[in-house]
This record gives sequence, structure tokens and C-alpha cells, in this order.
Amino acid sequence: MPWQNNGNGDKPNPWGNGGPRRGGGGGGGEPPHIDEFIKKGQEQLKQALPGGKGGIMLILLAAIAVWLVSGFYVVATNENAVVLRFGKYVDTQTPGLHWHLPYPMETVEIQGITDKRQTQIGIAGGQTRSSSRRATNSLMLTQDENIVDVRFNVVWQISNLRNYLFNITDHESTVAAVSESVMRELVGKNKIVPIITAGRGKLQVESKDAIQATLDKYAAGILILEVQIQESDAPAEVKDAFLDVQRAKADSQRFVNEANKYRNEVVPRAQGAAERVTQLAEGYRASIVAGAEGEAARFISVYNEYTQAKDVTKKRMYLETMEQILAGMDKIILDGDAGSGVVPYLPLDQLTKKNDGEQK
Repeated sequence: MPWQNNGNGDKPNPWGNGGPRRGGGGGGGEPPHIDEFIKKGQEQLKQALPGGKGGIMLILLAAIAVWLVSGFYVVATNENAVVLRFGKYVDTQTPGLHWHLPYPMETVEIQGITDKRQTQIGIAGGQTRSSSRRATNSLMLTQDENIVDVRFNVVWQISNLRNYLFNITDHESTVAAVSESVMRELVGKNKIVPIITAGRGKLQVESKDAIQATLDKYAAGILILEVQIQESDAPAEVKDAFLDVQRAKADSQRFVNEANKYRNEVVPRAQGAAERVTQLAEGYRASIVAGAEGEAARFISVYNEYTQAKDVTKKRMYLETMEQILAGMDKIILDGDAGSGVVPYLPLDQLTKKNDGEQK
């Protein structure tokens, strides 16, 4: 609305009468109304913008720009992102800067796929606790009908983010339930002594593979990295009695081993001695039989010679017999027909020494 001149060169107050005057005189006018002030401000703003509607367009364009920019997102190096369009899976994005249709058309779910997660099975008092505080019983029955308290941790991470988000809901509880079920089955197939002693390593490997196989059937998108058995022992209420039984079994086995060791030492020695006596007896028998057979053969040969020449054989046998009889005797025999009545000189001491030397 144009201002009007009051005739003296001063412009009147646009908000009412009694505007300011020159020359120091003052007359008090009425205060402006708020409604008129807002209305006039809006009119002046519309006149300043082209066509009167430019401000609305700028605001609208700015809002659209902000909305489009909100579609940018960053996936870290240890993460993957799943893009959902009205709740339906669209794509999986790897680390980097990406853009999606802004909300509400598309949303993004980002998870760390290399982050290690841990589910604990078993706490004090025979209870089980996972990250979701799920409690169950950690007491398990072995093949030999003993009760063992097995407490272990399952370390895992996400292997497929799409399956992880869409195929299962409560991930911690699923891992805990599958792990406990697998461990119960494996414990039921083993005796208690290997479970609480040297068999832990084998049990950890077997349980890891079985848990992974079960989760793969569910397409859970979870990779089991490790199963760590923290403790496997008899329940506290019967632990002392169980240890007494195990010590008694160990002593029994030790006594059996010592008895077997003694048997293994004594029996071979006795068998060797018996074999040696048997061989000596067989050798003695063989020598006696061979001697007897030799004597019989010699007798037969002598008898055959005797039948052919009795006198010669008798004389020869006589001489051989006398030779054997007199061979070890210290005697000197003189022929009575030797000499002519003269006593012969006999060096008996020399003959005796000579005979002794020959005997030696």
C-alpha cells in the first residue's frame, strides 16, 4: 500500500496516524497491530520473489535434495550391508560408499561379518547362559551312565548376511540350542573318563563339525570358528565319590599291569629253562642211542671177523684188552729167559720218570 504525503514533506507512519514529525514536536500515535504487521510482511515477501511462488519451490527442492542425500551410506571393511525395498531383499553390498533409494522405499541393514561372537554354554550351578541370557541344564549323561558337567564356549561369526537376517530370528538362542543338543549327543556316545581327560580335544573338533552341519541345514548364515570346552567334570555333589571310584579303577588297572609285567618276565624265563632242559635231554638221548648203536655195530663187525679167523681174532682181542688194562699201570715186566744168569742192570728211576713224562 503506497504511503501518502501530508503536505509538509514528511511521510506519515504507515502503521497509523500521529507519525513522527520534524522540529522536535511529538504527538503520540497508536501502536501497530500484530496481525497487520504479519500480513504486510507476507505481501512484501511475495513481491520480492518471482511470480510469488518461488520460495515454496526452493524449499521443496531443498527438501528433495536432503531426502536424496539421506540415501548415501558407508559400509566399513569388516561389514556387509543388505538393501531392503519395502522389506524385501534386493542386494548385498560390500565395504565402500553406496547409495539406495531413501526411506521409506528402501532401508539398509549393516552387520559386522568378521566380528567374532561368543555363546557361553554352562555356568556355576549347572546352568547355561548365552548372550541372550538363555538358561538350561549343563549336566549330561555319558555312555557308561555317568553324569558329567560340561561347560563350553562357541565362537562364531556371520558367513552370509542375507541368510543370517531372513532365515532365523533369535540368533544367540539358536546357536546355544544347537550347540547344547550336539554336545549332549556326543557326550552320550562317549565314556566319562575320556571326556574329562585327554578326550576333550577330540570332543571339541567333533562338536564344531556337528554344530556347523546343523546350522547349514537351517541356512543360518553362521560360521562356527571354534568350540572351547572350559570345564568337563563330575558334578560337585558327587565329585569326591567319583574321584575315589576313579582312583580305585586306576589302582586296579595298575595291579593288573604289574601282574602282566611279572608274568611277561617269568614265563619266558621258565619257558627258556624248560626248552634248555628238553634240548639237553634230547642231546643226551641222541648220544646214548648213537653210542649204543656204535657198540652194537662194532660188536657185529668183530663177530664177523671172529667167525672168519677165530685164533687170530682171539689173540688180537686179548692183546688189545691187555693194552687197555696195562696202559695206565707203572709196572716193568722182565722176560725170564732173557740173559745168561747175569742180573741185568735196570735204571728203574729213569724208566719211572720216562713213564711219568709219557703219561703227562
